[in-house]
Amino acid sequence: MPAEKYPFPFYLYIVTNQNRTVLYCGMTNNLEARLQEHKSSEGNRKTFTGRYNCHYLLFYEGFHFVIDAIRKEKEIKKWNRMKKERLIGCLNPEWRFLNNEEVFDNPGRTGDALSSE
Repeated sequence: MPAEKYPFPFYLYIVTNQNRTVLYCGMTNNLEARLQEHKSSEGNRKTFTGRYNCHYLLFYEGFHFVIDAIRKEKEIKKWNRMKKERLIGCLNPEWRFLNNEEVFDNPGRTGDALSSE
């Protein structure tokens, strides 16, 4: 039986633009729909992801509880770019766009090495 594409109810994610120069961190209970919202807002100056054309998925973590996903999102938003780049590199060292991956089953990790720096 094939794995469910979205096995977690909540996701923390990082998207970028085509040139990988901007990073945006968010949290959602429907990753596929949220990525589509970012894509459809392309060119919309009223939203961050629209203004910078950020809809290419670089990183995601799945969570069973909304509070854990929110906590991780708030934590990552405080990080500098270098630390975010290291986090992305743990899952996606080539910085490939993951929008069309078959399974989004990367579980959230509490207490990982980057969180405590």
